[in-house]
Amino acid sequence: MADILDIREMPRHSVLALNNAHAEELSWLEPADLDHLLAQAFYARGVGDSDAFLIAFDQGAGYQSPNFRWFQARYPRFVYVDRVVVAAAARGRGLARALYEDLFGKATAAGHTIITCEVNAEPPNPASDAFHAALGFAVVGSAAIHEGKKSVRYFVRDL
Repeated sequence: MADILDIREMPRHSVLALNNAHAEELSWLEPADLDHLLAQAFYARGVGDSDAFLIAFDQGAGYQSPNFRWFQARYPRFVYVDRVVVAAAARGRGLARALYEDLFGKATAAGHTIITCEVNAEPPNPASDAFHAALGFAVVGSAAIHEGKKSVRYFVRDL
């Protein structure tokens, strides 16, 4: 089992580097952006110095992402997975699954009944599609974002 720790205990430069190595899927973060996300996060945990991390918000966050706002307009109470990433060298060790399972426990303990997220449809992310399907997520919608340059599918999983 992975040792899951508060993301603030991980080296900040490592979290930024891991995020930004996957900016196409996640979006680029500057240090102030990361600080802003962490200040609002319902859940912000990771593994190792930079093996993996997951950041999620609940419905009350003041987050301006169009994907988050899509869920906010449709669900009165939820936890939204904003970003989850595993370093290439750490893949295949179950870290993303461990982070999600930890999130599910924290969300359930806080009285939440659903977890939400989006996965890129264009550009496609078949590994993420398969991963979320295996965890029991179901598609509940889709949207074109960033002036039609990207499209996503919205997923929900009941707890």
